[in-house]
Amino acid sequence: MSRHPVRGGRGRIAAAGACCLWVIVAAAQRPAPAANGAVQPPTISWTWSTIRTQPGAPRGAAQFERDCAVCHGEGPAKPGTRALRAKYQGKEPALLAQRTDLTADYVRTIVRHGISVMPPFRKTELSDADLDEIVAYLTRKSARP
Repeated sequence: MSRHPVRGGRGRIAAAGACCLWVIVAAAQRPAPAANGAVQPPTISWTWSTIRTQPGAPRGAAQFERDCAVCHGEGPAKPGTRALRAKYQGKEPALLAQRTDLTADYVRTIVRHGISVMPPFRKTELSDADLDEIVAYLTRKSARP
């Protein structure tokens, strides 16, 4: 008679190990107190690296780098950029930051609802304020409202 992989035997050890790992990771992500002593809620980000922008960078550039560039930045390993390059075949820039045809409503709709393989981003993953910054950055060159 074989044991159930989760209810008995090594499954219990694996489940306990996974639980411990989750607790450790959660504790490591505990928000640090701000300068005024208030605890800031943790933010969800696709990158753990510090984002630095140049002085005079457009509004929302840092937010775009933090939340979007992992898929929509420059380079061959960026699936969003690769997909747009294949879709537009040079008719439109593959890099979102270079586009001039994006509207605020379009960007908000795509981010909140997703498209193709891009998942939707909930308000708990990307706040409205953060999305407003990204929208400002992506529509800064647009002739459309």
